[in-house]
Amino acid sequence: MNLQVRTETPDDYASVYRLNYDAFGQRDDESQLVERIRNSHGFIPELSIVAEYEEDIVGHALLSQAHIVHEKGEYPVIVLAPIAVHPSMQKQGVGKALIEEGLKRCKELHFGLVFLIGHPSYYPQFGFEPARALGFELKQFQVPDEVFMVRVLVDDLADVPWGELQYPAIFL
Repeated sequence: MNLQVRTETPDDYASVYRLNYDAFGQRDDESQLVERIRNSHGFIPELSIVAEYEEDIVGHALLSQAHIVHEKGEYPVIVLAPIAVHPSMQKQGVGKALIEEGLKRCKELHFGLVFLIGHPSYYPQFGFEPARALGFELKQFQVPDEVFMVRVLVDDLADVPWGELQYPAIFL
């Protein structure tokens, strides 16, 4: 498959809205979340990534800034949400390509941690592991331990403060 992965542009916004609508069961929730993130302080344009196949946008991943709150203040981290793949293109490597590119870009931008709430049998292939087992907390959402995951991008965990992940208010 000749898949092109690139940074989203404003010309893509309508297609990305429709993609999220289709991928999430013909509901606007995720599409509206994408719009709120784009208009927030946590939006990092280089971390809004699309996958194109035959000139159609078939996938989108949005990684944005959040914070770990700890005794000395706040530490910037990234959250991966949402990620969408068109139903006709699922299970063909589109999501994998988006996640791998997103993690690469996060590392290039010197972010040490990427968090997500996701399926525990899918994301470990990208190095995600249960976040609470590493000492991170999430109180904003009541989710089982196995779906709250983190991908550590730094070589030494001593460089990372432990604390509570706080998603921006736009996620609530």
